[in-house]
Amino acid sequence: MNRLLTVSPSPHVKGHESVRSIMYGVVLSLIPALGVAVYFFGLDALKLTLIAVVASVAFEWLIQKFLLKESTRTAFDGSAIITGMLLAFNVPANLPILMMVIGALVAIGVGKMSFGGLGKNIFNPALVGRVFMLISWPVEMTSWPNNRFFQEGADAISGATPLGILKEGLGGDKTMSEIMEKLPTALDYFVGNVPGSLGEISALALIIGGIYMLMRKIITWHAPVAIFGTVFIFSGIMHLVDPSIYPAPLFHLLTGGLMIGAIYMATDMVSSPMTGKGQIIFGVGIGVITMLIRYWGAYPEGVSFAILIMNATVPIINSYTKPKRFGEEVKNG
Repeated sequence: MNRLLTVSPSPHVKGHESVRSIMYGVVLSLIPALGVAVYFFGLDALKLTLIAVVASVAFEWLIQKFLLKESTRTAFDGSAIITGMLLAFNVPANLPILMMVIGALVAIGVGKMSFGGLGKNIFNPALVGRVFMLISWPVEMTSWPNNRFFQEGADAISGATPLGILKEGLGGDKTMSEIMEKLPTALDYFVGNVPGSLGEISALALIIGGIYMLMRKIITWHAPVAIFGTVFIFSGIMHLVDPSIYPAPLFHLLTGGLMIGAIYMATDMVSSPMTGKGQIIFGVGIGVITMLIRYWGAYPEGVSFAILIMNATVPIINSYTKPKRFGEEVKNG
């Protein structure tokens, strides 16, 4: 009789969720945002998303087969699909196809597979691809098409997001009231009737997706709430200091990539901290850096940079917030 006891690596607690079910759960949660993008930007949004997804899956499969020569393929576990969708959601709906394909190659090849694949990447792959494209093609990545339905003030916002209009207007010595008159309403921001990246425009659709993931326990509340709370407090203080140059907190919460960044990028289980306490620290850092860039940086938006910067701090956050090992001796005195 074989008395050898085989012990497998941790974790030892098993659940009914698999990597595939979790990943496809995230994909399902992104459908409302995709639907809003198609409604406002037309079939260009769907075409660009499909191209990004197909390119991401294909590049992961090719890299694993011909470069890493791995027998196990992860290209169809859903993670590459998420990377492709999130990458497409972070670009204008009129971005040239070749740029989208190159962005997918950088996201998968550099942001994910260069670290060893799923579970080993320290940075969010979609944001790696997005920042690469922003630096490489700044004009194309910041030329925003108006959607098919927004009419009031359309000439004023064509080619720029509300955050861009705000920064440009303040730089041109315009008053806050003059700038706000030319911008969409809070309801427009909430439903998605604004120019911007195709998947970030509707706060409502992203919140619906976030609630679904919370109910499925795919993500936790810690990082998103910490980000939203930090942005609200930071922008609220600045608004109280000088409302003539700093807009109210609601504007910062509903505009730009804050919603998609907080709900989908900062909650990435691979590149975010392991513990709730660590995720709160992580979220506060993202919120602070985002507002510093929005107020005083060269770019009107700072979410992508903030998340990537905080991704680099995850190992040290984990080292200081991880719980004590079971049975660890506690010294007295």
